[in-house]
Amino acid sequence: MYLGIDIGTSAVKAVVIAADGSEIASRSEPLSLQTPKRNWSEQDPKAWWDATCAACGKLRQDDPKSWQAVRAIGLSGQMHGAVLLDVDRQVIRPAILWNDGRSMAQCRQIEARLPEVGQLCGVPAMPGMTAPKVLWVKENEPENYRRIRHVLLPKDHVRLMMTGATATDMADAAGTMWLDQKERRWSDLLCEVTATDPSWLPQCFEGTQPSGELTPEAAGALGLTPGIIVAAGAGDAAAGAMGVGAIEDGDAFISLGTSGQLFVCSDRYQPNPESVVHAFAHCVPERWSTIAAMLNGASPMQWFASIANADIDVLLAEAQALGEKRAPFFLPYLTGERTPHNNADIRGGFYGMETATDRGAMMRAVVDAIAYSFCDARDAIKAAGREIVLPAAIGGGSRSDFVLQTMSDALGLPIQRYEGAQTGPALGVARLAMVACGDVSLGDAAVKPGIDRVFEPDPGKADRHAARLATYRALYKALEPIDL
Repeated sequence: MYLGIDIGTSAVKAVVIAADGSEIASRSEPLSLQTPKRNWSEQDPKAWWDATCAACGKLRQDDPKSWQAVRAIGLSGQMHGAVLLDVDRQVIRPAILWNDGRSMAQCRQIEARLPEVGQLCGVPAMPGMTAPKVLWVKENEPENYRRIRHVLLPKDHVRLMMTGATATDMADAAGTMWLDQKERRWSDLLCEVTATDPSWLPQCFEGTQPSGELTPEAAGALGLTPGIIVAAGAGDAAAGAMGVGAIEDGDAFISLGTSGQLFVCSDRYQPNPESVVHAFAHCVPERWSTIAAMLNGASPMQWFASIANADIDVLLAEAQALGEKRAPFFLPYLTGERTPHNNADIRGGFYGMETATDRGAMMRAVVDAIAYSFCDARDAIKAAGREIVLPAAIGGGSRSDFVLQTMSDALGLPIQRYEGAQTGPALGVARLAMVACGDVSLGDAAVKPGIDRVFEPDPGKADRHAARLATYRALYKALEPIDL
């Protein structure tokens, strides 16, 4: 048995798989985030470890025999977060997360100091990345900055609790803006322009390599055997790729979680910062990725459901029943946006509301907006020199037939949904754990799941979506200059 743990934004998910790759059981524990100021998004790292222990405790209770047979652990997690530790490896302040937009001014400084930054680290300077956050701390919290001795990513803080080691993987390191993507090593130049001491950064491994062993203390907390290998694992985007076997050049998938990604695997490093895509190291050796990354993914549906005080599935049914009747427009930028705008300050909103507009019509607008954000992503990927042909869909948002059909219609592309698509990154790093402990080869672990359904685009919907997409894009341009 192999254990995969994904430290997400809204939950920690743990999954146990068997030697044949089949899922035995999974559990999740919710997380909350704090937004104390506009553009701020933070979490307490202790909550990740507490949720990990709780989810694992439930798995142990569900199937004690399988739990005791766990041979290796893989870790995945939300990318880009800044976990700052002092000399005693104690957390200095709440972690600054991937969807935090406070460091836009620092990004402009980085671009001015090093205009070629995007060619080196695979992405233009963005406030979501880790390095600008550290520069922000230096300029705004100097006492905290002076205490920094280690900087970890979210899942790697859980690794520290498990193994006592400060380590990360290439794919998660790729999202920090400190990694020389082509050479797959930390860059002294990138550290210099972001006020980062290279000694603060953890050791970097390929995702298939062991990164440490479970300590007796951690084994006691989790109910596992000391000495179990903990694989380097992967940031959530690359872990999702491993979960659907996307490790060969041209393999592509759509991830619909709290955030959204359109991911294409590559056998070479292909930076194109002008298109605001991410050219990152993959979690497997000699592979990279081209990623269009959207901060808002499927999360606007959850947001609107909370506002409407209704179940998402009920609202989706009402939206689908609307048919071709008039729906308003929605901009999904609740936390700003990366691809294609790199704009932390833009915000979401409805436009075109009428007295007849009901919650079903508003949910239809939300679903359309998610689809149109992926149209922007497709065009950004194309500008970076890659074509999307038959993407797979994973993540919680992929459970909805209506959502995937709308996306297929808007994109004009067939979309295939894999069986167990909602498992995502946790499954991917459980597979990496299989490789790390030497039980299987990478090729045997990275198998593609069975296809649950293929969604074909309806040509009759093309004109409607083309017209609405044009209005959607015009609304962004019109609202971009407005300072809220």
